[in-house]
Amino acid sequence: MTGAAAATQKVAVFPFELARGDVVPGTPDKHEAEQKRLDEVTRELRDSLAKSGFEVIDTAPVATKVAAANLQSCGDCTDDFARELGADYAVTGVVYKVSELVLSMNVRVRDAASSTPLTSAVVDMRGNTDESWRRAIDFLYRRVLSARLEKLKK
Repeated sequence: MTGAAAATQKVAVFPFELARGDVVPGTPDKHEAEQKRLDEVTRELRDSLAKSGFEVIDTAPVATKVAAANLQSCGDCTDDFARELGADYAVTGVVYKVSELVLSMNVRVRDAASSTPLTSAVVDMRGNTDESWRRAIDFLYRRVLSARLEKLKK
């Protein structure tokens, strides 16, 4: 498939979510900083997909529904949202925070029409910092997802 044909494939990248373990007493609240990081990795993934030839669909029309759902446990709701937006693929991400030192970033890609899981990727992170999150999404996309997603274009 040519680059022009690949651009017709539409992807809905939903906002990354954060799953936390038990908060250790005395640990400072980093919710605001973590929300900014979630927004940033979502934006980075959308930008990377757009640069690789996918048409990234704006998810704002379903933002209220997405905010009310837990995308990691809602069954096929992301596929429903993606279809409503006219997307071919639904992409979700979650960062699991075990502690301030141990985190992992996970991305899942599903075929919106058939609700079939197509691929997923995970990368472990050390440290809950802006830099560790940026490195994680960069590594996850460049080293794992990009090659797998190229196969969807064929």
